[in-house]
Amino acid sequence: MAEEEKEEMKSFKDLGLCEELVEACDSLGWKNPTKIQVEAIPHALEGKDLIGLAQTGSGKTGAFALPILHALLESHSKQGYKSAPVFFALVLSPTRELAIQIAEQFEALGSGISLKCAVLVGGVDIMQQQIALGKRPHIIVGTPGRLVDHLTNTKGFSLRMLKYLVLDEADRLLNEDFEKALDDILNVIPRDRHTYLFSATMTKKVKKLQRACLRNPVKIEAASKYSTVDTLKQQYRFIPAKYKDCYLVNILTEMSGCTSMVFTRTCDATRLLAFILRNLNIRAIPISGQMTQAKRLGALNKFKSGECNVLVCTDVASRGLDIPSVDMVINYDIPTNSKVRLHPSCG
Repeated sequence: MAEEEKEEMKSFKDLGLCEELVEACDSLGWKNPTKIQVEAIPHALEGKDLIGLAQTGSGKTGAFALPILHALLESHSKQGYKSAPVFFALVLSPTRELAIQIAEQFEALGSGISLKCAVLVGGVDIMQQQIALGKRPHIIVGTPGRLVDHLTNTKGFSLRMLKYLVLDEADRLLNEDFEKALDDILNVIPRDRHTYLFSATMTKKVKKLQRACLRNPVKIEAASKYSTVDTLKQQYRFIPAKYKDCYLVNILTEMSGCTSMVFTRTCDATRLLAFILRNLNIRAIPISGQMTQAKRLGALNKFKSGECNVLVCTDVASRGLDIPSVDMVINYDIPTNSKVRLHPSCG
């Protein structure tokens, strides 16, 4: 069995990617493609639309970023990269942090080919984003609401020549919160394009995907529906609500050497819990949608660096984020939607 797996092991070159991208993967330490990349990239290079189901941390971003960059390079290989089309691809994300993370991966993969990427998210000065758009980027990564703001108000910005559309965490983008903004975007981009939809969970909303004008898409399942990783140990505590704080402090104290994420239902709860924990000498920091974008990114960076080992958060941190090491995830409040925190943000 081991020999068969070894024989089936593919490299990025085997998938048909151009030499520049193979070298970029190598420089990032990506030795071999993941399962979702092996299954998705060849279909994408053939020009097919994709619906991809894969767990968080499985390499989804590479599965759509690499084919897009390959097409960008290939489309102007003769004329030279500088003549490559602007606004070539649009990637939509449900959260600001995930959008920023996706853009960072694009920039890392495209660092050797002068790739220009713009991030359009709320909570950031819109003028600075307009300046970035004025530099004619190849890739745009953003949240639906802020993208609509730019399509409406930024002079000279249009996506009429767009070649690729990606919906990451597609099941969340297809819910009511983003429905109007997504419809507005789909109405102003060309129907003749390639569309990729990726998510860690695909629910009944898959039926809605026809709205996105997919053309005979290939469905790739690198994870089973609502699956969790095999090494995950799950437990629950059935206790009176008035004792929740005591149990939380006890668990975090016993696991003081671990990195932990504590999910709450409200923004106020994140602040209160973080305040309580810090006063008990537990290095906690809150993150919620009511914080400024700079503070949200600062909190994430402090957690990733180990300066704080407990992140108290709302669902804003529940999807897709690449946090290298999380030992424990605690649902302090039961989520309204059981699928929202099914795959917490640990890579």
